[in-house]
Amino acid sequence: MSTLNLTLMTDLYEMTMMQGYFKTNNREVVVFDAFYRSNPCGGGYAICAGLEQVIDYIKNLHFSEEDITYLRSLHIFDEDFLDYLKGFHFSGDIYAIPEGTIIFPREPLIKVIAPIMEAQLIETAILNILNHQSLIATKAARVCYAAKGDGVMEFGLRRAQGPDSGTYGARAAMIGGCKGTSNVLAGQLFDVPVLGTHAHSWIMSFSDEYAAFKNYARLYPSACILLVDTYDTLNSGVPNAIRVFQEMKQEGIPLTYYGIRMDSGDLAYLSKKVRRMLDEAGFADAVISASNDLDEYLIESLKFQGAMITSWGVGTNLITSKDNPAFGGVYKLAAVKGEDGSFLPKIKLSENTEKVTNPGNKTIFRIYDNDTGKIRADYICLVGETFDAEDDLILFDPNEPWKKTRLAGGSYSMRELLAPIFQNGKCVYDSPSVMEIQAICNQEKETIWDETKRFVNPAKIYVDLSDKLYQMKRDLLDKMSQI
Repeated sequence: MSTLNLTLMTDLYEMTMMQGYFKTNNREVVVFDAFYRSNPCGGGYAICAGLEQVIDYIKNLHFSEEDITYLRSLHIFDEDFLDYLKGFHFSGDIYAIPEGTIIFPREPLIKVIAPIMEAQLIETAILNILNHQSLIATKAARVCYAAKGDGVMEFGLRRAQGPDSGTYGARAAMIGGCKGTSNVLAGQLFDVPVLGTHAHSWIMSFSDEYAAFKNYARLYPSACILLVDTYDTLNSGVPNAIRVFQEMKQEGIPLTYYGIRMDSGDLAYLSKKVRRMLDEAGFADAVISASNDLDEYLIESLKFQGAMITSWGVGTNLITSKDNPAFGGVYKLAAVKGEDGSFLPKIKLSENTEKVTNPGNKTIFRIYDNDTGKIRADYICLVGETFDAEDDLILFDPNEPWKKTRLAGGSYSMRELLAPIFQNGKCVYDSPSVMEIQAICNQEKETIWDETKRFVNPAKIYVDLSDKLYQMKRDLLDKMSQI
């Protein structure tokens, strides 16, 4: 997979539009925005992920001889266009919100400024990469929030929709807050912790459960988590695990990280019983881990029921984001560069209000409350607009502009979110490691209100428009609606 040329990982209409631009001599420089319209899982926020893979894609963008031969075989592309593709490379600018950042609907996650053929080609791949990893990072953050500081391990590889989904999904899950993954390839590629215990088949391959536990403990004494529900959790599994722990202690083997895992049954009830058994045997520090089709809602429920679980293995529902399997990101034309160097705004209208786009060459400022450090709002404005945090700032809902909030000067601070990634086709951005991105994400999650993190009816953090951008949008809407 690592050597696969992804240039043709695009929709056919991107290629046919490219040829159309080529034939009509359209070399306009344009602005495209990649954004999403609603938070996944009905949540109050999302997490941006996948930028490093977007960078790799852009760096390696080229049409090989095999690509040209295949496109010729479709009998829809002319030779002059195919000759152009032989020397194709990306020459434009890209700005993006860094990975691990909290994001909200309708704000540009990636902004592309490039000749229209180049900007058009890269649409599909950018959305494919961002949509997937941002979705899984967001789902992982929700699961980790439900776990309330307990460790969460991602182990959904066998249920993921293919190798790429399982591997890059594991990367995104680490960004979202997981402590490790079962995916060894992800561990190698991204230098993240790999974790795991053993399967029921290990137990079943021995003559009895005790022998299976004993042999496993001898092999992995410093990471001895024993799966106790193969036969009978309370009457067989846990007593045999305790027996092995006692023997390790008697033999002077340090019990550094040890405990049990359950993969079935009433996890709340069983965990309370297991905790008492382990404590009475003198193993109060033994880990109780659980798996079995967990997600954020079930973990939250188990916590509410007083479950004594301290480590969670989450597979299918995380790696597939089973209840919300698509992120819904889109890529829309926002402006065309004129001969004088200024940008002519473009807008897409729709019968659906949420599908009407924000025009122009834009950037985003995040507004923080100085007292709490929490996010008050995100502020989309035109490039070149400046603001003084010592001045009062009036925020308003662009869809319901009579709803306004005044932020007193000195009570807030502002930070620009979009960072330069490519300039004139050259990458100017160094991607942090996955674990560094996870640390950034953990800090970012502290900037959103607890009310925004809740799973049911989360409080909304607004994305507002500057006065200039709002007026530009209104003027375009008025112009387009004239009959």
